[in-house]
Amino acid sequence: MNGAIKLYDSGAIWKNGRPELFNAASAADVNADQKAEKQKLRGKTIARGIIRNHLTGPDVPGGKLGIRFDALASHDITYVGIIQTARASGLKEFPVPYVLTNCHNSLCAVGGTINEDDHRFGLSCAKKYGGIFVPPHVAVIHQYMREMMAGCGKMIIGSDSHTRYGALGTLAVGEGGPELVKQLLSRPYEINDPEVVCIYLTGAPGPGVGPQDVALAIIGETFKNGFVKNKVMEFAGPGVKALSMDFRIGIDVMTTETTCWSSVWQTDGKVKAYLENHGRGSEYRELAPGEGAYYDALVTVDLSAIEPMIALPFHPSNVYTIRGFLADAGDILRETEKNAIAQSGGAIKEGTLTSKLRGGKVYADQGVIAGCSGGTFENICRAADIIGSGTVGTDAYSLSVYPASEPVMLELMKNGALGELTLSGATLRSCFCGPCFGAGDVPSNNALSIRHTTRNFPNREGSKPGEGQNAWVALMDAASIAATSLNKGAITPATEIGGIYNIWASERPQSYKFDKKVYENRVYNGWGNARPDEPLVFGPNISDWPRMEALTDDLLLEVASVITDPVTTTDELIPSGETSSYRSNPERLSRFALSRKDPGYVGRSLKVRDTERVRLEYIANADNASAAAIDAEKAAQLSKAYEGFGDWRELAKNTQIGSVVCAVKPGDGSAREQAASCQKVLGGFANIAEAYATKRYRSNLINWGMIPFTVPSLEALGLSAGDRILIKGIKKLVADGAQSGIRAIIRRADGTEDEATFGIGDLSGSEREILLSGCLINYYNS
Repeated sequence: MNGAIKLYDSGAIWKNGRPELFNAASAADVNADQKAEKQKLRGKTIARGIIRNHLTGPDVPGGKLGIRFDALASHDITYVGIIQTARASGLKEFPVPYVLTNCHNSLCAVGGTINEDDHRFGLSCAKKYGGIFVPPHVAVIHQYMREMMAGCGKMIIGSDSHTRYGALGTLAVGEGGPELVKQLLSRPYEINDPEVVCIYLTGAPGPGVGPQDVALAIIGETFKNGFVKNKVMEFAGPGVKALSMDFRIGIDVMTTETTCWSSVWQTDGKVKAYLENHGRGSEYRELAPGEGAYYDALVTVDLSAIEPMIALPFHPSNVYTIRGFLADAGDILRETEKNAIAQSGGAIKEGTLTSKLRGGKVYADQGVIAGCSGGTFENICRAADIIGSGTVGTDAYSLSVYPASEPVMLELMKNGALGELTLSGATLRSCFCGPCFGAGDVPSNNALSIRHTTRNFPNREGSKPGEGQNAWVALMDAASIAATSLNKGAITPATEIGGIYNIWASERPQSYKFDKKVYENRVYNGWGNARPDEPLVFGPNISDWPRMEALTDDLLLEVASVITDPVTTTDELIPSGETSSYRSNPERLSRFALSRKDPGYVGRSLKVRDTERVRLEYIANADNASAAAIDAEKAAQLSKAYEGFGDWRELAKNTQIGSVVCAVKPGDGSAREQAASCQKVLGGFANIAEAYATKRYRSNLINWGMIPFTVPSLEALGLSAGDRILIKGIKKLVADGAQSGIRAIIRRADGTEDEATFGIGDLSGSEREILLSGCLINYYNS
């Protein structure tokens, strides 16, 4: 990136409107002997000021912070499970505004009536418990929250990983559903005191450079090294003023892909004008770093040095400048293809990506501008300006555009942008998130799709390599997608389009006028008006969670899957796309777990679950003198499970049997709780990993009663499917707060025996109790 972005991990202090690197002269302010003073200086950041105003009181047990949020948000893939969990845990009324949007399962042809049944359930919940219901096709979840709920100094939690409203001065967090359940039950959200990283912006973007270009450049520098993992990214500096609100929002929503915990920006007149335009001027207040504020690290970004970027398959961090990519396209495409073939286990075939290089140009088959990152008013206006009176052509290449909300769509109708795009041959879609997770515009086999969306993980767009289907997704900014579309799919940075300076001087993006009548005439707002007698409307696919048992004294784990990839995404743990219609049915959904990564996982897990059910049957009957404790076949099943560890009759009394998934670094990506809950439904009791990719995935494991074990090296441990691991005294170890040194006895499938030492890491008091109870639902009902 030609030095556009620089990282400093030594810390920085905000002085005279800019960060100064930590040095000997300022060391006295932050040395180990003055921890209280250091904490005071850290408290002067924007983020810590907001957190301080949302603490529930003294630190929760275990030394973590307890936080209450101002509002909650969920979409129709997650809210059914969340409300079902909360209902099972004693929910009576939503204690804070809870927005239920319907922007994921908006298309209802797949699965019969299933999706629309979920929507009716959501509306009935909004009526009964006092929520806000945004019907299908009206708004993408994050656009609605920006327009109607975010405000300076607020905190919002959502069950979608891209819950980011930092550009509006809101500290927003994407988490798994159980963390929202805690808020619905007026319980605190718990987190270790997060570090704050200053993202210092200078300069201004050049003509043709858009928000996705800046976002991808930052992701490329910070993801792989974990520079901001589980931290807050705080944007400040003179470069902020050079950016429009849509530009800031477009960068901010992509901070999720750095694996940071949250993000927030300093605020100014543009934020005030945005809030006033949306009828919420009272939500504005100026936020800025306090003089002397201490940051744990610093990232400097020279906006003027950012070029149009492309993130090649299969991760937003796989970034290149488009100029650099095109100059060396052959080698880069071959390397990308080689890595993909290895990652897919050979399911992807050689030559499918490199075939896109023809005559010295790289050709895409599809362009998509959509969702919370791409479908903003300004992005679509600029795409229309660039394409102008041109055409996307009549060959295989296509362009589709999804405005982020109906108020945005209304203004695009008024200013002519949608009409111009339609005349160009682009096709327009409704306001939903489909392309981002494989529910809309799925590419053809072996196609290359360029997208201004949030992610390009393997198979997230809907393809299934295991069934001979594969597609490639690259992320680009809307402007460069428009430039590419003008060139009939030949990848082109927006900086190379003639007249670009006039294009970027367009007044259309500044003409936006929000009309809330769209929402007033369609959105149900029941906040503060719960109707307890309102019946809930259930569909045939909406099911309760199965019974989950409390943790026993000892634990026997059988390895059901070992994944050696450097990172395992939540899309691989539980695929998106075709699974979406079953998110309200735990048993049906669980059958998709790891289906693209390890098709044998479900069968192996179900066998382990069946053995545990036999154990429970044995315990239930063991004290009944008038009934046989267990038949011979089931006794043999238990004997085999405990073989090598002792008498099965004694072990069965206090030694639970569960499956375990082993992965190097699982949980990157989506906040979806189902990545964990499906494992639990299938009888899982733990994960074993070198590290967890995100805080939210580890929290999901804990909330579903699965122990997040860690080991120094999964490769050195040498586990294989079928290996069994006995952990004696696990119940007491969890209760006592053990973080490391947990002894495990391994009986391998070949009959040999080894020992290993596991860690668990830091757990709060309530997290320990959740694990002991077996899951969050049991904890709240105990």
